[in-house]
Amino acid sequence: MVVLSVPAEVSVILLDIEVPQPPIAFVKDILFPYIKENVKEYLQIHWEEEECQQDVSLLRKQAEEDSHLIGAVPIPAASENGADDPQQTIQAVVDNVCWQMSLDRKTTALKQLQGHMWRAAFTAGRVKAEFFEDVVPAVRKWREAGMKVYVYSSGSVEAQKLLFGYSTEGDILELIDGHFDTKIGHKVESESYRKIADSIGCSTSNILFLTDITPEASAAEKADVHVAVVVRPGNAGLTDDEKTYYSLITSFSELHLPSSC
Repeated sequence: MVVLSVPAEVSVILLDIEVPQPPIAFVKDILFPYIKENVKEYLQIHWEEEECQQDVSLLRKQAEEDSHLIGAVPIPAASENGADDPQQTIQAVVDNVCWQMSLDRKTTALKQLQGHMWRAAFTAGRVKAEFFEDVVPAVRKWREAGMKVYVYSSGSVEAQKLLFGYSTEGDILELIDGHFDTKIGHKVESESYRKIADSIGCSTSNILFLTDITPEASAAEKADVHVAVVVRPGNAGLTDDEKTYYSLITSFSELHLPSSC
């Protein structure tokens, strides 16, 4: 088995949300299709609720910012007297969401709506998150060794908590010390990792970031964060140069902590 020694200065392990999940197909083949298949019904059911209207307002603002993009889908504002049929607006929101998802966009507005839809699905027991079998034992071991464990994802903090709170392993939220999403910055921007370190109250050099995306690894490295690229089934392939440059692991069990014997 490959063993990667974690630098002695590391006290925090930062996880990309997709690293612990088997094959990434859970996100792409279950969670994302669920949004497309159910967004119209969800909006119709929850349309009058304040949270839903806040989601729509954020999506409308994003649509205005995207108006210069080819194929952008506008979301009309509700009429002032409120007498208009909401179905036209609902359909515009559905079309906008599907357009954004077709481009694999990671806007905060889209992620917020997705998070609220997934919350409804998870709490109703319609879906459960799955994790690779090495994940929970490894995270428990890290915490027992005094490590802090955080999650950083383009998915909203709320969506992240749903994955750990409603999993086939049960509620394992207690294993995670905190969560970060794109509100702190995008994962391919070095400044995001500096902000995360500030938020945690540590130096960037105290963090080991585990990701399967090399542009994210590169951004973290530029902020002096330690990085390991996790190679899992279903992940995008790496170039020969990337395989040579980055420290690679295929399982969390391959990490050898400073305190390990």
